[in-house]
Amino acid sequence: MSAEASGLVPGHHPDRVKWNAKYGAGFVPSFRPNPLAARALALVLPDGPVADLACGPSGAALLAAEQGRRVTAVDVSEVALGLLGAEAGRRGLGHLITLVHADLSGWAPEPRSYALVLATGFWDAAVFAAAAAAVADGGLLAWEALTAEARQGHPGLPPEYCLGPGEPASLLPPGFTVLDQGEVPARARRYLLSRQGPETQ
Repeated sequence: MSAEASGLVPGHHPDRVKWNAKYGAGFVPSFRPNPLAARALALVLPDGPVADLACGPSGAALLAAEQGRRVTAVDVSEVALGLLGAEAGRRGLGHLITLVHADLSGWAPEPRSYALVLATGFWDAAVFAAAAAAVADGGLLAWEALTAEARQGHPGLPPEYCLGPGEPASLLPPGFTVLDQGEVPARARRYLLSRQGPETQ
């Protein structure tokens, strides 16, 4: 298991505090991959690693590693990364997963270098742009985030944490083909699955 501390996260960072508390004592992760992640990893992908952004204790990272892919798992919570790292070690996958403790506003994946870039519970338009730039030719970008409907049940949720109409597909740069975009109404979320290059690849 390797770990990096890119873009050091301050101890008082609100997201770090929030997610460390969530994943603290008493939390039992399921390590079930998000359905979008499982779907993406079942499609044809070029050779290369996977980037799992705002990963939490991610089943997707474990699934990708089980397929023999190297994974860069990035999260603001070192507690979440610790849970993921421990499970990866238990499954004998630790050598394939690099844990990166970072705020995504200060960390970006290497351009054009990942077979799959994945995020299933986070939204920031600038991070999305950097993620799209990191997808290799023929690779996939898979994203799921809250829509504005989520604010009905959580009025304190900042609007910028939610997708706008048509997003994220409307923000894809040229060269991407949308394979699917749809709603997850029960969770007030929208997902996107897209490929860098034509759909026939």
